[in-house]
Formats: sequence, structure tokens, C-alpha cells
Amino acid sequence: MCTPVEAQAPPPNFIIILADDLGYQDLSCYGAPLINTPRLDNMASEGMKFTDFHTSAPVCTPTRASLMTGCYPLRVGLPAVLNYKSKIGINSNEVTLAELLKSRGYATACIGKWHLGWQKQFLPTRHGFDYYYGLPYSNDMNYENFPVPLFRNERIIEQPVNQETLTERYTAEAIRFITENRHKPFLLYLPHTFPHVPLHVSERFKGRSKGGLYGDVVETIDWSTGEILDTLKKLGLDGNTLVVFTSDNGPWLQKKEQGGSALPLRNGKGSTWEGGFRVPCIMRWPGRIPAGAVCDQFASVMDFLPTFARLAGTSAPTDRIIDGKNIWPLMSGQKGAVSPYEVFFMYRGERLEAVRMGKWKLALPREEVGTREPVPLSLYNLEEDIGETTDVSKHYPSIVKRLLAEAEKCREDLGDALTGAPGKNRRPPGTVV
Repeated sequence: MCTPVEAQAPPPNFIIILADDLGYQDLSCYGAPLINTPRLDNMASEGMKFTDFHTSAPVCTPTRASLMTGCYPLRVGLPAVLNYKSKIGINSNEVTLAELLKSRGYATACIGKWHLGWQKQFLPTRHGFDYYYGLPYSNDMNYENFPVPLFRNERIIEQPVNQETLTERYTAEAIRFITENRHKPFLLYLPHTFPHVPLHVSERFKGRSKGGLYGDVVETIDWSTGEILDTLKKLGLDGNTLVVFTSDNGPWLQKKEQGGSALPLRNGKGSTWEGGFRVPCIMRWPGRIPAGAVCDQFASVMDFLPTFARLAGTSAPTDRIIDGKNIWPLMSGQKGAVSPYEVFFMYRGERLEAVRMGKWKLALPREEVGTREPVPLSLYNLEEDIGETTDVSKHYPSIVKRLLAEAEKCREDLGDALTGAPGKNRRPPGTVV
């Protein structure tokens, strides 16, 4: 429930900064040994750092679908990565976070990588955003006779895009949008292109980091975040703006020095081990989110829609299943607040591979991504074993039984390619008209 203070206050501004393939250990406030991120570290000291924040998938498109709709990727028909050849995208029947806030008088902009379909009907401007500037999909998706394009609204303005200056151009566009809309509530969604490979930085940021080119890229994003926070202070918007920084999935470890680190977590991007799903998340809202706080409760990217809707004086859609939760009690540091999740399901594509309940995580039998080695049914106590090194299933058969029962319920609901379950509550993606 909204408190009386929330109901009477002017609607807050929302800024979501989403890094691409940034690992759990890739910010200095999360323990990065060679990457220096002073502005994000300061953001954490002025706000709240989440240590058990999860994406909804270990790859790009599905997580972005969840962020926009508040649903599991399979729920909205987008469990896999899209590209230039894809003929599907976000369905026009879905209600996005931007559409919800626009209905409350918000100005809305998406600046960065969209990745929910690149044909006109799928672009941000058709799904609640007043303005769009960015790439329609990942920066490595070059095709013969169609290199990666840069869009402004629904028009390609540069092809191939100059990636070296992309972060700086995103930042300038973001600052312009904030400045132009300072007298009304706004949603700024800033999904950065990087540190997804290929890595690029401009000359001014090249060679700055002890973490090599990858570090240069992350430190450029840190600079960008600082520029945005400085703009809010300059315009007097600081006290009424909620800023979130997180990542779409874990690091692409196969890229080695051009990929990040998820330590002390297991594995990374593409996997349902913690390194694929658990990501950095920092939230800042002076006077509303306690400064210097750390939240160790489970939360997910699906929670932005229901939480932000409530803060804006509206609610998530009630005519369909929404999987995300209102996490304002966690964000505001309410005494005794606990995760609203009883259970959370981890899919790789359409395969249900893990079930999370409190401190327990059950890995379901499957083949390991990449190596195809068999993964047996195994149980982990994440409070004691965050790196998922020790299977304790033999010691807790009742926990295993309970989590297996939850997995069966999930299969009935969302389906599972590993068992052939179709799922009865899946909505279709949009298809090219």
C-alpha cells in the first residue's frame, strides 16, 4: 500500500540505467579489483545496494521484455534473443512500463539498446515512449548489406553506427531529455550498449582503467552515470528522482579479458547459475531510500513495473498475470521488510533449469550450457554457499521435494521444453504484419 506521504507527494521521476553484460563483480563497490567506478560507488553510498538482485533471464531480449512488462519472458512470448532476421517482437497487447506512466502524464524516452524487435511496429515509439535514440539490437549483430544501425525515433540516422562515441552520445541525449522535461514527471530508460562486445570507447577514455579495454568501457558508463546525477542536482530534481542502475544479465565469460567477472558467483551469461542471473543493482532517491543501505533480500527486474506504477499513483494491469512484485518496502528500508517472493523460476530459453525459494536453490537435471555435461539434481544453500559449490540435496530431502513440486506448478503455468510441458498461461509475441 502507498503511504499517505507517497499519495500526496508530486509524482517522482524515474531513471533506469541498464548495463549490458555487466558482471556481479564489475563495479568497485561490488569488489572489482581493477575497475574504478567512483560515481556508482557514491550512488551506492547515497542510496541502497542490492546483493541478491536478479534478472529474469541470462541473456538480453528476455530480461528487457521482463523489465518492460513485469512478467517472466515466457509469459510474454520472448524467451530468446532477437536479431535482424527475427520476425517477432513485443506484442502491442502488452502494457509496458512506459505506457503505464505515459497514461499518468509522464514524458518518456528510451535512449540506448532496445532489443524487443526492430521493425517499426516493435520500436519504443510504438510502446509508450515519446522519444527513441539508440540501437535496435546488440552491437555485434552486423549482417551482410545491413550493418548495425542507429535510430532516432523510427528513422535510421547512421549506419554503420560509430560505436566509439556511443556512450557519450547516449549521455548527451539523456541530459537533453531531462533538461527539456524538468517541469513534468518523466521516465528515462537508458539501456547502454556496453559492455557487450565488441567493446568501444572514445580516445578520451581509452587506456584509463587498470582493467584494460573492458575496464575503460565500464568506467565510461560510470562517468555517464555521474553526468546524469550531476544534471539532476543542477536542475533541482535530485530529491524527486528515483535512479536505478543494474545489468541485463551476467558477464560473457567466454570473451575472457573482454568479458567481465561474476565472482564469487558460479558461471556467467547464458547460464542459470547465479553468475548468469544475479547482477549489481543500486537504487538512489534522496530522502526516500536510506543512504548507505544494503539490501540482502531477493528482488528482480520484473519488480520495476509494479513498484514504479504504485509510486506514480497507478497500478500494474489487473486483466492479466503480472509476475513482478511491489518492492517499495525493501527499497525504502522498512523495518522487517522481506522479499515478496515465495518462489522464483530460472529459465534458459524455454527450459526450466532452477527454482529459488529463500536461501535454497534447486538446480534441475539438464545438460550444462556450452559443455553439454550432465547436471544432476542438486540443492544449494545460497546463504552459506553463494558460489554453488556444494550439493546438499541428500541432507534436505523435504526441501528438494517441495521445490520439485513448485517446478511442476511452474511447468503447468509457463511450460518447459525439457519435459515437453506446453504451459497454459503464455501470451504470444507480436509478429511482423
